[in-house]
Amino acid sequence: MSTTTESPSIDADKLMAFVYRAVDEVGATLNSALVVMGDKLGLYRALAGAGPLRPAELAERSGASERYVREWLNAQAAGGYVDYDPANGRYTLPPEHAVALTDEDSPAYLPGFFQVAVGSVLDSPRITEASRTGAGVGWHEHNHEVFDGCERFFRTGYNANLLASWLPASTAWSRSRSAEPRWPTSAAATAPRPS
Repeated sequence: MSTTTESPSIDADKLMAFVYRAVDEVGATLNSALVVMGDKLGLYRALAGAGPLRPAELAERSGASERYVREWLNAQAAGGYVDYDPANGRYTLPPEHAVALTDEDSPAYLPGFFQVAVGSVLDSPRITEASRTGAGVGWHEHNHEVFDGCERFFRTGYNANLLASWLPASTAWSRSRSAEPRWPTSAAATAPRPS
C-alpha cells in the first residue's frame, strides 16, 4: 500500500483567473487610499464641473503639488474614476462621478466608504495580533478613519431614508392616532389627567 499522495491536477486557466482577480483586489485596495487622498486634498471638488483640466490646472485649483496631482490623475483615469483625453492631455470628472465623490448630501456619496476601507487596512496589524491572542479589538480601539468614514458613509443614507420614508411614515401614523391621549389600563389610569 502506497503512502504517497498524488498532487491534484492544476487547471492553468482557473489559476490565472484567480491571479487576475487577486490583482484586481490589490488594485482596489491601493485605489482606496487614492480616493481618500483625492477627497482630503479637494481634488474631486476642484474637478467637479470644471470641464477638462490639465494636471497643472488642477494643482492650481486645489493647492496640491502638480507632480502628485499628475500621478493621481493617471491612476484615477486607469481606474475609470476620471476621463482622460490623450489628444489634449486633459482630465474630466464625469457629472455622475462628481455626485458620488463630492455631494455630501447625496445617498450615493462614497468617500466615507473608502475611508472605512483605508482605516481597516491601518487596523490590520492590531486585528492580526488579536487573532493570535484572542484578546479582541473593541470598537473604540479602531483607527479614526473607520469612525469618520462610517459617519460620512452612513449619514447620507440615513438622512435620505429619514426624510423620504421614516418621517412621512411617522407623520401619517401620528395623524391616524386619536387626538385624545390613550391612557394605560393600569394603576396609572387612576392618576389625574393633565388639563
